[in-house]
Amino acid sequence: MVVHRTMLRRIYDWCIDAAHKPYALWIMASVAFAESSFFPVPPDVMLIPMSLARPQRAWLYASVCTAASVLGGMLGYAIGALLYDSLGHWLIEFYHLSDKVEAFRASYAEWGALIIIGKGLTPIPYKLVTITSGFAGFNIWLFVVCSIIARGGRFFVAAVLLNRYGDWIRVRIEKHLTFWVLLGAAVLVLGFVIVYWLL
Repeated sequence: MVVHRTMLRRIYDWCIDAAHKPYALWIMASVAFAESSFFPVPPDVMLIPMSLARPQRAWLYASVCTAASVLGGMLGYAIGALLYDSLGHWLIEFYHLSDKVEAFRASYAEWGALIIIGKGLTPIPYKLVTITSGFAGFNIWLFVVCSIIARGGRFFVAAVLLNRYGDWIRVRIEKHLTFWVLLGAAVLVLGFVIVYWLL
């Protein structure tokens, strides 16, 4: 347990320190881009500590996450539209979501843009939304607009809170770091559970 706490602390400290490094934005943007199409870890793992380290730059970090996530979403869309039978299907199978794709695709006919916005704001894996949007032939420009709303809404809510209450939040996170990391992991897992059981 002590080893896990030490490791978590080192990772957290690295993210805090990274906020002052020129390469930090590139790493965070890469994570945000990849998470929208194939990577399992959300950019929040860097967005939150970096915003805690430099609350005045929380808006910039949220903007970078939003832009990179939307671009990554366009890659996911392209995978669904052009490569679903190969790469797209493999990614969906990798996350054990194949039995959800048809139901998810069918719901576009009834709910359309609300699906993209709603799912983009939740812990549900966004790659499922992006790949299925392409597979379903959803309008690409409406997809981009909905993605900006959904991902921007998620990241900028975090930016507002971290910009205004960063010091207060940082004290509580650092005091109970293991708890907050476990909670974040639980939310990530919850997204997959929701997909498996409720969609």
